[in-house]
Amino acid sequence: MKINGIASTSSALLPAAQRREDERSEADRSAAAGNKAAAASAHPDPEVVAGSKRRTFSAQYKLRILAEADAAASQSGAIGALLRREALFSSHLTAWRRERQDGILKGLTPSKRGPKSKRNPQEEELQSLRRQNQRLSEELRKAEIIIDVQKKVGALLGWPLPKEETR
Repeated sequence: MKINGIASTSSALLPAAQRREDERSEADRSAAAGNKAAAASAHPDPEVVAGSKRRTFSAQYKLRILAEADAAASQSGAIGALLRREALFSSHLTAWRRERQDGILKGLTPSKRGPKSKRNPQEEELQSLRRQNQRLSEELRKAEIIIDVQKKVGALLGWPLPKEETR
């Protein structure tokens, strides 16, 4: 078809692959998206992303970084370069300097996070032993009752009692 000397073709006559994305029909677009989804579901991503973990720094590392930062304080931009190289924040240096100034070398070592345990292992063991003692005492009481009944039944039936062995 020719309009004003320019050849034009209708978009319906072009194959779907030759048309631009916005010219494709909804059916063509959904079919292409379906093929991509089918291909993605056929081959799952083998890379498993690990969960994030809080970084911990040893006391030696903290002291080394503080020494480097103190040495770099005289040069312009050297502390920033140190922080970028070590992937640290300026708040790390501030907190570590405060800990060092307070003389808390123990505080420089990372501590276990979360609430402190309120349980006492000795108290738990004591409670366990008390329960065991009570259970065994009750079993002994029942065994003595059974033995006493057996003695009485034996006496009524005339069974002789075995003689106790002396050592």
